[in-house]
Amino acid sequence: MASPLEDVLANEALLKDLVSVAKDAALLQGVLMRTKEEPNASEVVSYAPFTMFPSPVPRPLFEQAKQVQRDFNLLVDRISQDTEFLEQALASTIKVDDFTAQLFKIYRQVLQEGLSQPIVLGLNRSDYMLDNDKDGSTSLKQVEINTIAASFGGLASRTPTVHRHILKVAGKSDEGVRILDNNPAKGLADGIAKAWEMYDSKSAVVMFLVEDFQMNIYDHRFVENELWSRNIHAIRRTFDEVCERGSLGLDKRLFIDGLEVAVVYYRNGYMPQNYTEQRWEARLLMERSRAVKCPDISTHLAGTKKVQQELARPGVLERFFPDDQEAVVRIRATFTGLYTLDMGEEGDRTVAMAIADPDQFVLKPQREGGGNNIYGEDMCKVLHNVKESSERTAYILMDKIRPQPVKNVLLRRGAPLTLSTCLCELGMYGVYVRQGKEMVLNDCVGHLLRTKSTEHDDGGVAAGVAVLDNPLLC
Repeated sequence: MASPLEDVLANEALLKDLVSVAKDAALLQGVLMRTKEEPNASEVVSYAPFTMFPSPVPRPLFEQAKQVQRDFNLLVDRISQDTEFLEQALASTIKVDDFTAQLFKIYRQVLQEGLSQPIVLGLNRSDYMLDNDKDGSTSLKQVEINTIAASFGGLASRTPTVHRHILKVAGKSDEGVRILDNNPAKGLADGIAKAWEMYDSKSAVVMFLVEDFQMNIYDHRFVENELWSRNIHAIRRTFDEVCERGSLGLDKRLFIDGLEVAVVYYRNGYMPQNYTEQRWEARLLMERSRAVKCPDISTHLAGTKKVQQELARPGVLERFFPDDQEAVVRIRATFTGLYTLDMGEEGDRTVAMAIADPDQFVLKPQREGGGNNIYGEDMCKVLHNVKESSERTAYILMDKIRPQPVKNVLLRRGAPLTLSTCLCELGMYGVYVRQGKEMVLNDCVGHLLRTKSTEHDDGGVAAGVAVLDNPLLC
């Protein structure tokens, strides 16, 4: 896709002049991260990595992603309530993947005890790439849906102002109208606030469950500040602090440091390395509690790669939308090829297909956080090692999505000025709140564009590979 900024991108002298303008604009707008050297100190911060210019995205595909988000919200929520489906979908995975098995163990215990809280809060982000089809057309294809700790809603709320300013200085102010206003921080806070309000205890707090090392704290702070502006008390605690000072009171109310917790908002807990034996106990404590969990354990499981693959099977979406064929069509249009690696003939065909043409596929484990997918010869080595073993069921195979490369400058602390060939990934933030069987809130509350050099196969912003961007709608 031709960029309306090609002349600016070709002007090396202008690009050099714009570097300091861009970085200072990001700092002024609060597009910030703590440094790797001091991840828990705010005395020294830097701009979060971002593109010098917004990247072109076709408006019809952007609108398609936005419109289907409410369908995905409903889908995730309905999966989370379908015990039989989760049992069947994850049966092979939990035998070989210890992390998913531990999540499932908590899920079963919570079900056995009975749910303590009928209020369900979902904050998710559905990620897509724009696939170049063989006929020359471009289509929206889902990479994954993140049901836990979907990040960068805060910083994405500030980057439109940064890019509009850069365009103005570059003599391209007219292009700024192609950048949409975007405030997912407010939308995410709206969902949390609604759940807090329905919990019905004005003295109760919202607890952000955070990592030990908090480089990305300012992304959280934008959402926190939205809550404080509504007079909702927000606190930050780690797993270890919950282990040491968390407890259940009457009616399984969750307390920490003498404060009752209305909502637990997980910004941690999505990778095996986030847990110790004691931290698993803390997760179970929170899941058993009366607090609203975001996500609850069943919604966390609904976001696994294995569930994503199972949804692509014929007839499965109809299970969740028996009376809404239009929703089925909208969702299925975003699916690319997804293939099982379960033991048996179907899984054997998948292994052979991948080894025969590895450049066409991506091998995906049951992991979040970026940087986990396996490509090319590395994929072949893994599959050769596990093809006769049930260990292969810890993965799924997906068609490799091939977006059209774009040119941009990726701004990172300490990196030289370089015009890079890049690939973009578009995300849509979804928010829903359900009480019992009643869906109280269901909305798409904003978007995120992340961009990385074609040198890298995989990895997000937090993993140090991708950078923040904005869609320049064309």
